[in-house]
Amino acid sequence: MSTVLGRPPGSVIATLAAQARFVQVIASTEFKLKYAGSALGYVWSLLKPLALFSVLYVVFGSFFKVGAGFSDYPLYLLIGIVMWTFFSDAVSVTMPSIVAHGSLLRKLSFPRLVIPLAATMTATLTFAINLIAIVALIGWERIVPAVHWLLLVPLLVELYLFTLGFALILATLFVRFRDVAQIWELLGQLLFFGTPIFYLVGFLPPWARSVSLLNPFTQVMQDVREIILYRAREEDVFTADTVLGSGGRLFPIAIAIATFIFGIVLFRREEPWFAERV
Repeated sequence: MSTVLGRPPGSVIATLAAQARFVQVIASTEFKLKYAGSALGYVWSLLKPLALFSVLYVVFGSFFKVGAGFSDYPLYLLIGIVMWTFFSDAVSVTMPSIVAHGSLLRKLSFPRLVIPLAATMTATLTFAINLIAIVALIGWERIVPAVHWLLLVPLLVELYLFTLGFALILATLFVRFRDVAQIWELLGQLLFFGTPIFYLVGFLPPWARSVSLLNPFTQVMQDVREIILYRAREEDVFTADTVLGSGGRLFPIAIAIATFIFGIVLFRREEPWFAERV
């Protein structure tokens, strides 16, 4: 009988299935507990990004005329807010997840990677609900989906891998240094205002555009906007390829992959000592 890493294929599949089930149970439980006892329940998942969208649209869209001359600015803004909400929530929930499940680590033997995976999946469930707002606005704007929208799938996979890698790094460091929480709080605010979420990339000077689009999050966000906002003028939606040159998106993609790999390696290296350090 053929084997995989010295184990029968059936046992490997069974192990992976059990771990996937573990992730599913933890993620669904955490998601339900998040809204347990609230009157609106899961509706809060949708209300929070919509509230932020409303405030930013009134302040920057109406008062400061950030989207002047850009008819698709509301959808441009909502896409940015929903994607940022996913990234921020996933990192914020995953970072303390190992410490929060310290008692579980000391009692049971299981792959520790299951815990941060479940945390990011909880954020993914919220993200799926938030997509309802984007779909509704797309319908309101009468934008007809096209075949090239299938390219959204690999972009979202890239975003998830980058987010997971970044979250794993912070979660691993948080076990040793609780100050990481304060650093992320500050860094998160800087990233929000330094990323073209509510303003157009064209507002940035050329050098800042290049720096911004090296960020995998910005690259994915802009590519998603380009795919959906196909009616937009070319100067309205900048992408890594148009700013960094032909093949420019390969740089942020490489950074995303490197972040994911580094996060996995760092997590695996520190994993044996998690139980005694939390």
